Amino acid sequence: MINFQKAGTFFFLGFLIWYYGNDSTAAWVYLALHGSYGVVWLIKDLSFPDSGWQKRITIMGGINAFLGVLGWYWVFGWLLISGYSDPVYPLPEQVWFALCISLCLVGSVIMIAADAQKYYTLRIKRGLITDGLHRYIRHPNYLGEMMIYGSFALMVWHWLPLLVLAWVWIGVFAVNMVHKEASMSRYPEWADYKKRSWWLVPGVW
Repeated sequence: MINFQKAGTFFFLGFLIWYYGNDSTAAWVYLALHGSYGVVWLIKDLSFPDSGWQKRITIMGGINAFLGVLGWYWVFGWLLISGYSDPVYPLPEQVWFALCISLCLVGSVIMIAADAQKYYTLRIKRGLITDGLHRYIRHPNYLGEMMIYGSFALMVWHWLPLLVLAWVWIGVFAVNMVHKEASMSRYPEWADYKKRSWWLVPGVW
């Protein structure tokens, strides 16, 4: 279901641009950001899949996953491309686009690097990962994802994406990170690692 949503994003946004006749720079930048991220995710999943997502679910479970979270990400693009959201950015448009593109690109690199490090390290040695990106923060993959989807919300500049992200980040991401920390705490080096690393943002939190 996740891969269906990721693979379909580029086509869905392209359809919206055609359907609404929106040929604006903002619409095409958004398609490039969100659509390309879907392709990046698929390449990552083919190269080093997350075992946590490799589980069979029921048809209703898949529908609930799409309606509860994944489908709402498509609403972001609809808001912008349909014209329902007519954003007035706090900075000049070209500066704002550069900010969103940079945030998405850097977030993608952080997410990919963190997931690749986790996948290939654990294939060789099980245990606590405390080097690379994990040397500084304990959940770099979540930081990358938050930067990526944060860039989409900034492009749309509407209250609804912020509400959706608040739900996902607090109701899903934060819960998963708490569970992950509880799991990591079983390792003897955990206490020292926790003292010298940050939860999500180096120097801040």
